[in-house]
Amino acid sequence: MQADSQRGPTLEDLITSDPTIMGGRRVFRGTRVPVEVLFENLADGLSVDEILDAYQTLDKNDVVRVLMLTSRSLAGSRAA
Repeated sequence: MQADSQRGPTLEDLITSDPTIMGGRRVFRGTRVPVEVLFENLADGLSVDEILDAYQTLDKNDVVRVLMLTSRSLAGSRAA
């Protein structure tokens, strides 16, 4: 993992895509859990803890980091 010690892992460190795993969908590295599942479950009203209970291969720090990085990415892409 190529994490900056002050910033933590990047999205590239946390998410992978491999055509042989889940048909190439983006998944949390080391799991078969698609990243979209996180966002779909949040949209359905589940808490992060409920999602972690349902997908026990997920790491809470990784999930929180993906949410933070995605939020930053989206906030930085506000182009007119």
